[in-house]
Amino acid sequence: MPDRAVPTLPSLDFDATVEFFKPLGFEVRLRLPEWMILATGGIELEFFPYPGLNPATSNAMCTLRLADIDAFCERAAAAGVPVARVGIPRVVMPSDVPWGRVAWLIDVDGTQFNLVREVRE
Repeated sequence: MPDRAVPTLPSLDFDATVEFFKPLGFEVRLRLPEWMILATGGIELEFFPYPGLNPATSNAMCTLRLADIDAFCERAAAAGVPVARVGIPRVVMPSDVPWGRVAWLIDVDGTQFNLVREVRE
């Protein structure tokens, strides 16, 4: 197996985390009382229970580098994630930057996912 890094993120409620990510294409790979792994394609997200988590003050974040950032964000919006600049949860739709496209997804636990598609020439 090649070396890799996998984010480990807080979850207030594993059931709510699964329900949020399932419509985005994620499946449960492992679920134990103290640990959960969700995955889709080449993306794996690991979660630990954080019963005292306040989503409004969470500072957890990670970056997902996506081949099709637009499709991912459209899937989020179609799943009922509000398209907005404030609020939890929310999706901020993609925009162009000099080096590619960026968007943001804030999950039910207040974790910020920086969504990136880089353009390399």
